[in-house]
Amino acid sequence: MPSINIEEKEKATIKITFTVTQEEARPYLEEAAERLCKQTPIPGFRPGKAGFEIVKQRFGEMKILEEALEPIIRKSFVEAVLSHNIETVGSPKIDVEKLAPGNDIVFIAEVARMPKALSLTDYKKLTVTAKPVEITDKEIDLAIRDIQKMQTKEVRSKSGSQINEKNKVVLSMSIKKDGVAIDGGQSPNHAIYLSEDYYIPGLKEQLIGLKEGDQKTFTLPFPKEHVQKMLAGNNVDFDITIKEIYNLEPPVIDDVFASSLGTKDLNELRKKIDKNLRDEKEIEEQTRQEKEMFDLLVKKSQFEEIPDLLLNEEINKMIDELKRNVESQGLEFETYISNLKKTLAQLKIDFTPQALTRIKVAIALRFVAEKENVEIKDDEVDAELDRIAGHYEDPEMKKRVYEPSFREYIERVLINRKTISLLKQLMVKV
Repeated sequence: MPSINIEEKEKATIKITFTVTQEEARPYLEEAAERLCKQTPIPGFRPGKAGFEIVKQRFGEMKILEEALEPIIRKSFVEAVLSHNIETVGSPKIDVEKLAPGNDIVFIAEVARMPKALSLTDYKKLTVTAKPVEITDKEIDLAIRDIQKMQTKEVRSKSGSQINEKNKVVLSMSIKKDGVAIDGGQSPNHAIYLSEDYYIPGLKEQLIGLKEGDQKTFTLPFPKEHVQKMLAGNNVDFDITIKEIYNLEPPVIDDVFASSLGTKDLNELRKKIDKNLRDEKEIEEQTRQEKEMFDLLVKKSQFEEIPDLLLNEEINKMIDELKRNVESQGLEFETYISNLKKTLAQLKIDFTPQALTRIKVAIALRFVAEKENVEIKDDEVDAELDRIAGHYEDPEMKKRVYEPSFREYIERVLINRKTISLLKQLMVKV
């Protein structure tokens, strides 16, 4: 095992300096040479069968060192952490200080130690009040009207028809300020439903009475609260051409309408919508309870200073979560940030308080789980892994689900779930 020097730094950070001798590195170098020989066969030798000296002459010793470095660092770091019972969290920051032929390999791993709760509040005395979940007739009516809108037929108006407040209109629109076209203000096929609110007050009224092919120029003030400050509250010129007018024919809300949606009648449809809305609100209420519960735990407890490494990793995790969510909606992440009028760095700063809270919640849950002896049985972990693996058809992806590192992660997830459930029993009052 390499010689190591462990140094405790501020903010629960540990610095481990590794020195790997040439003799200790030799097995890794030989394996690296074999991999290089397989990747790029040497003439006269079968792939992976050329001797170390031959490979060194062919690729150079530095190339072999670089190929061997990752497994050397990984195995050395894991052995050091396990043998010294260091409870790390997050990924280590690695700096290679010396990597040269004929020399010892020296690298530094800086890693965050799992911070501790210096004093955790008596959670059994904290109270979160549950709020009743109620669904009103008005909410059900609104949901049905939304479905009605989705089922509405759009029928092209007859030639010469004038626009009224029940039409859908497709128009070509150009918006200018002081004679200069504004960014995003040119739309060749802009649709407007006149029965719905439009973000620029007064625009719909300018369309009433026009016919297909009509052109019109007019001036309107942009809303004072508009995100584009240069436009907010200012007069802007509109140049429009009416391209298409549609009559909207919504279905009658009756038993026939309900049966087209897979229910027996309107009464059954209302019951189904009531259940769906109730389920959604139940989830929202559970989320609210958990947030209030976590906020109380964190606010009334004291923690060790959070390592920068751990904080940065949590912020990056939140950025990745946001990116996946944005892209799942078909949006470009860079465009999304640009629309927020922020840089990625500013977004990370905004996420810092929430990231700190998330880390402290994780520490608190670990503390409670240990205090309450929360455990997960192997068969519970097995069942969850089987459930996750069932979502994949690719054999390689299924195999990864059962890797030890992922199993350990899932075990922690299940422990957290059980701990949260326990806290709810103790803290949430109806």
